[in-house]
Amino acid sequence: MDSPRLARLLGTPDLAWLVERARRRLVTGQPLTGSVSLGDPTPAQRAAVERLLARAPGGGGSLTVRLDAVDAVLRRSGASPDGLAAAVEALIGPVTPLAQARYEEEAAWERAHDPLGELTASVPPLAAWAARVRADGLARRLGRAPDTTRSLLAGACAALRALPADPAVSLPAFAARVLGSAHALDDGTPLATLTLSGARALTGFPDGQGAEWRREAWASAGLLRDDLSSTVLTLNLRGTPSLDRMAEEGEPFVLTLRQLTRRPPVNTPPMVWMCENPTVLAAAADALGPACPPLVCLQGQPSVAALTLLRGLHEHGAALHFHGDFDWGGLRIAGVLHRHVPWRPWRYKAADYRAAVTRNASPPLSPLVGTPTETPWEPALAAAVAELGVRVEEERELQLLLSDLA
Repeated sequence: MDSPRLARLLGTPDLAWLVERARRRLVTGQPLTGSVSLGDPTPAQRAAVERLLARAPGGGGSLTVRLDAVDAVLRRSGASPDGLAAAVEALIGPVTPLAQARYEEEAAWERAHDPLGELTASVPPLAAWAARVRADGLARRLGRAPDTTRSLLAGACAALRALPADPAVSLPAFAARVLGSAHALDDGTPLATLTLSGARALTGFPDGQGAEWRREAWASAGLLRDDLSSTVLTLNLRGTPSLDRMAEEGEPFVLTLRQLTRRPPVNTPPMVWMCENPTVLAAAADALGPACPPLVCLQGQPSVAALTLLRGLHEHGAALHFHGDFDWGGLRIAGVLHRHVPWRPWRYKAADYRAAVTRNASPPLSPLVGTPTETPWEPALAAAVAELGVRVEEERELQLLLSDLA
C-alpha cells in the first residue's frame, strides 16, 4: 500500500464523508458496490471527487459516487492494491463488522460468567441460583462490562464457597479473610448485593428489604454484623446462672449470640420444644410457669442465635420437637430449620393439619397466601396444605399445644 498516495487520493477532509459511508457498509456487512450520495456538497467536496476519479462528477443538487469506481482507482493507482476495504482500514483503523462485534461481545460476557460454572461444580446446591444469575443478568447489570463482571463474580463465588460460616463470624472479618478487604461486603456494593443473593439461595432465607432484613439474611449464612442483635427467646432452659434464675421463676429469657458463643448453657435437657410465635411461649409461661418443659421460640425465620442454641442442644443429646403455623410461611421456616438441625414434628404432620382445619372451622380460616414450598420431613404435609388451601396459625391451636406442654 502506498500510504502517501492513498492520503492524497482518499484521505483528505473533503472525502471524509465517502470514507465514512464505506465504513458503515463494512460494519453492517454490506458489499462495497453501488453508489453513495452526499446531499448539498461543497465545491471543495466536488473537486475532491473529480481528483479521485479523474473526471467531473455529475451535476445536480447532490454528489453521487460509485464505490466500484473508487475501488478500481485505488487498485489501479497502487495506492491500495487490495481495494477500497483495505484503504478504509488503513485510513481510520480496523473495522469490525457488527455481527462479529456482537458475537465477540457475547463471547466476552459468556467468559465473564465462567466463575459460576466453577462454583456449581464445587457447590451443586447453588446451580439453580447460578442459572438464574445468568438468565436475569444480575451480575451483568452490576458489573456493566465483561471484565468487571468476571472480577465481581470471582469474588462472589469465592465468598459463597466459604459459606455458610460455622461457627458464625463477623462479616467484616470474613470479608477481610476471604476477599482481602474488610469493606468488600459493605451494604450497597455490587459484590455485597451479588454475594447476599447467593447466600440467601444457599440458606433459603426469604425475600425482604431494609437494614434489619439484610442483617438477618447475612446472619442466616453465619455472617454477623454484631453478636448482640441476633437473639433467641427461651423459657425454662438451664445451664447458666441467668437461665437458672429465670427458670426458677418460669419467666421467658432472651439469649444473645454473644452469650451463646461466650458462655453456652452447660446443661442439656433430654427434650426441647420449639414454636414459631412468641404468643405460644408467653401463654406457656402464664399457664405453666416453672412447670413448663424447656421451650424455644423462633420468632419467624430462625436467627443465628437460635440455630447456634439448637445445634448445641442437639449435639449434646436433646431431642428437638417443632410446631409452627400451617401456612407456606410456616412451612418455609420449618424447612430452613430442617436444613440446619434435625427435629421431630410436634403436631406438625399432614394428619395434624387436617385435624386442625376441622377443629378451627369457626370462625372461618384464612385462605393461603404466598409461594408453595416442600416439606421434606413429610411430603404429605405440603400436599395437604395445597389441597385444603387454608392457613391455621399457632394461636388457633394454643390450648392443644399447652396441653401437650403440661
